[in-house]
Amino acid sequence: MKRATTWVLTVIAVAALAGAAAADFTHFYAPVLPGALLAIAIVCALLLILRALPLRARRPVVFLLVLVVIVAVVGGLSYFQFVLKPTIVKNAISAAFAPKPTAVSVEAAKVEQWPPQLAAIGTMRAFQGIVVAPQVAGVVSAIHFQSGDDVAAGAPLVDLDTSVEEADLANGQAQLKNANVTLDRARALIANGNTPQSTVDAALAARDSAAAAVERTRAVIAEKTIKAPFAGRLGLRNVDLGQYVGAGVSLTTLQQLDPIYVDFSAPEGALATLAVGQETTLSVDAQPGRAFTGKVTAIDARVSSESRNVTVRVQFDNADHKLLPGMFADITVTIGAPTYVLTAPRTAIVYSLYGNNAFVVVPAKEGGGLAVDRRFIRVGAVRGERIAILDGLKVGDKVVTAGQIKLQQNSPVTIDQGDSLPPPAETPKP
Repeated sequence: MKRATTWVLTVIAVAALAGAAAADFTHFYAPVLPGALLAIAIVCALLLILRALPLRARRPVVFLLVLVVIVAVVGGLSYFQFVLKPTIVKNAISAAFAPKPTAVSVEAAKVEQWPPQLAAIGTMRAFQGIVVAPQVAGVVSAIHFQSGDDVAAGAPLVDLDTSVEEADLANGQAQLKNANVTLDRARALIANGNTPQSTVDAALAARDSAAAAVERTRAVIAEKTIKAPFAGRLGLRNVDLGQYVGAGVSLTTLQQLDPIYVDFSAPEGALATLAVGQETTLSVDAQPGRAFTGKVTAIDARVSSESRNVTVRVQFDNADHKLLPGMFADITVTIGAPTYVLTAPRTAIVYSLYGNNAFVVVPAKEGGGLAVDRRFIRVGAVRGERIAILDGLKVGDKVVTAGQIKLQQNSPVTIDQGDSLPPPAETPKP
């Protein structure tokens, strides 16, 4: 029996050692791991050695081996419980809650050629504009216009009652006729030497006075016929037929709309670059998407001591009368030759209290793929949907234009290859 056990242990040890060697060196597939086969071979070899020892020497060795096995088992369980298991759990939780890559839209920063511009806010005023009012008081006898009519120069607008003045004119003309007859009689008498020169002088003065009275009455009658001094568009009618109006009371307004002026204020420092004749672009809320082009026609001769601003006047063609006096206008004046600037989409900028920044797509530091790098930047002028970058980016940097709200530093991302949203036809005002 002892010899059979020895042979069985020997066969098992040799077979396990051969299997471990074959699996390790020849990559032969074995259902048991090579380490386990090697452990079986060692255990069988130890058992064979123990069987070969005398009984007295065998007991301490067995005790020592049992003790080593117990310590190894306890140590292995402790290592698994306090080291290996927490690591496995931590890795599992990290894998479960690891942020998934965020799909973002990107666009590369690029260099563009921008002319230097001065942006300002202006107010429109008519090329000529007046309040139509009578010079004298009277009762309205006729109205020749409707609100909003376009009228030519000299067109009659309002007639005031002139019946009293017409009577005065008839009286004046009669006195003038009598003065002319008296003057002719005096001249005939002085020619025959029958009257002194003073009589002729008095008759001449009387005739001139009568003529002046007639002219004055005619002027009063003309003042009561109110006409358009220039061609333009009338405003709302403020008078009705038969109404008594005093001198200076507004009847309506008259505005010459083509061309039209826009006045705006510029800081005194802009005087170094502003000049008459510079091209100017105008946009108004009433005509979204449309740009009007004009030129600077005048710069005020003084700077305001209160605001330190200078008033600049620009003239625009307005043949269709879409621009009206008093309208709010966004003015952009081209003040120099074009320069090269680095630009990025406006949607790429994240504005915050601690500084403006943008996310740039870069290779991830770990695990491959792509991640984002937050860059703090300084921005400059805005042109449409592009903004000038003064510092923080370089040419070719792929900045995130959509999806920034989900991003943090080093967040993993993927680039959305779909078409980005088209820019709005009109950029909304803040």
